Amino acid sequence: MTPQALYDLLEASWPPAFRHRVGPWAIREGQGGGQRVSAATAEGGWVPDDIALAEHAMAALGQPALFMIRAGDDALDAALDARGYVVKDPVVAYHGDAATIASPAPDPMTAFAHWPPLEIARDIWAEAGIGPGRLAVMDRVHGPKCALLGRRHDRAAGVAFAAIHEDTAMLHALEVLPAMRRQGSANNILRMAAQWALDNGAKGLSLVVTESNSPARALYASLGMTLVGQYHYRLRQAG
Repeated sequence: MTPQALYDLLEASWPPAFRHRVGPWAIREGQGGGQRVSAATAEGGWVPDDIALAEHAMAALGQPALFMIRAGDDALDAALDARGYVVKDPVVAYHGDAATIASPAPDPMTAFAHWPPLEIARDIWAEAGIGPGRLAVMDRVHGPKCALLGRRHDRAAGVAFAAIHEDTAMLHALEVLPAMRRQGSANNILRMAAQWALDNGAKGLSLVVTESNSPARALYASLGMTLVGQYHYRLRQAG
């Protein structure tokens, strides 16, 4: 998993509403779909004065000035820092072999894949703050995709979204109800996602998580997933 392969996978499995080229920048129009689909990225050679182009383009869309800092963006990171931009949500990426993650296969009663999302899946996402803007991102995805509903004690316990790009499935929006946490639901959802990936021709399973989420990272490591990349955002503070 090269850095560029990771970014391509992220974009394909969680796409912006529109992607505009403004000078050396890719300006993403998120329409309420979250940071990843609203952040600008450097796509060519730039100079410090070009930053204003991206700022104006994002303002015209009604979006905050937000940049994704990827591998090789050290100069941009420093330039934004000098302009008062703050670091926001450092993220790490994990990847694993789908066959390894899927074994042993979870009981079908503990998690299952489906599309479109059941109403209970939408309700769990809504409770976690994943509303219409992010559901619209899922709808925009082309190719194989699914919602994964986890169950515990005959009750809905958690949900996630997965989509395939080339030979890798990407997991997004994994949420477990607070009362159901630490009972294996996330583990079952991940293993079912890996099985769904295999059934649909993918060989690997990837996901991203905030760097500070130690419990989730421990779970991913326990399933044989390894760290393959990282990025963070730079956000201009109001005023």
